[in-house]
Amino acid sequence: MFKKIIVASALTVSTVSFAAPTLNVYTYDSFASDWGPGPKLEQLFEKNCQCDLKFIAFDDSITMFNRLRLEGKKSKADVALGFDQSLLEAATQSKLFATSSVDLSGLKLPLSWQDQTYIPYDFGSYAFIYDKTKLTNPPKSLKELVEREDLRVIYQDPRTSSVGRGLLLWMNQVYPQDQVAAAWQKLAKHTVTVGKGWTDTYGAFLKGESDVVLSYRTSPLYHLLNEQKDQYAATVFAEGNVLQIEVAAKLKASKQGKLADQFLQFLLSPEAQKIISESNVMFAVTAAAIEPHYDQLRQQVLSEKTLDTTKVTHQQAKAWLSVWQNALAK
Repeated sequence: MFKKIIVASALTVSTVSFAAPTLNVYTYDSFASDWGPGPKLEQLFEKNCQCDLKFIAFDDSITMFNRLRLEGKKSKADVALGFDQSLLEAATQSKLFATSSVDLSGLKLPLSWQDQTYIPYDFGSYAFIYDKTKLTNPPKSLKELVEREDLRVIYQDPRTSSVGRGLLLWMNQVYPQDQVAAAWQKLAKHTVTVGKGWTDTYGAFLKGESDVVLSYRTSPLYHLLNEQKDQYAATVFAEGNVLQIEVAAKLKASKQGKLADQFLQFLLSPEAQKIISESNVMFAVTAAAIEPHYDQLRQQVLSEKTLDTTKVTHQQAKAWLSVWQNALAK
């Protein structure tokens, strides 16, 4: 009987010792959804990591980030994935994230990126989407969009949407500070609605409720490749593009630091970049071949003028948001 107990105990210790470690990744809903990149990435990563990769999803990246700040050092998260460059200042001030050992030499972005803490995994360029069969003379600049009252416009609330926040940055990069409020007021005259998020606003555009809607340069590719519809196009503004660069970072409190670094490096692999790009309908951050249409458009965006908004501080964005709110209230 005593020998059986020893054997059973040894088996228990062996099972515990060789149990696969769990890597908890906080992200947003669409990334972890059945149609998002999450499930395919999980399957691919687990083939080599000898671990259990778990995506824990939140409504959006801002909700995720706020949860991390609330949990602090007690968070179960090993990696946070899905916030963009507009939150980097707040992320740094939170002191929740650790420097990684990821090799960034393969990055190919429209702007230089040296940050070892926040690892880019995809990027997009904001644009207004229109139907070529209905709008034959699209605006060629942001200023033209603002001035043309014949255009019915829909965009997203910069308080609740990262896409709407992109327009907030765009307006403040193009217009002098003493002219921004007047520009918002001009745009308001022919704005159909300012929606809470991208899904509802883009849906309204597809129903014909506006001539243009704020989205991404890649949006027409979704219609072309998934619906075989080629009537949708994206504006190209003379003033230059504003980018959204999505990043991932490991938590200082994580007990799986080495595994977290392995996952962050994995996100830059050709296989992972293809999955992320096609599922998120965004551009790869490396030179990995994705699909001819994606690759061609990506090269075009890389060659165009880019407005660098990575240096915009939280206080600046907060002040710009107040200007927007006051302009729309008048």
